[in-house]
Amino acid sequence: MLGNLSIVHVLLLLIIVVMVFGTSRLKNVGRDLGSAINGFKQAMREGEQPSAPPPQENLAHQKPDASTTASIVKDTSRESGHTG
Repeated sequence: MLGNLSIVHVLLLLIIVVMVFGTSRLKNVGRDLGSAINGFKQAMREGEQPSAPPPQENLAHQKPDASTTASIVKDTSRESGHTG
């Protein structure tokens, strides 16, 4: 059935679709479809790229901040019986 469509039939079908839905709706549908295709392509590109491993942090060489130092001092003073 679809093989028997000529250019005249296709044009008439397009005219009917435009009359029923209107140009603004068709434009919005086309824009939504285009953004969906672009999003899909971008996701496929991101999926192909190998992800870099997370950086390894060496905790032995990091300086403790003031809050960490204060909590360590409090913990050691409790253990030794000092109040402070």
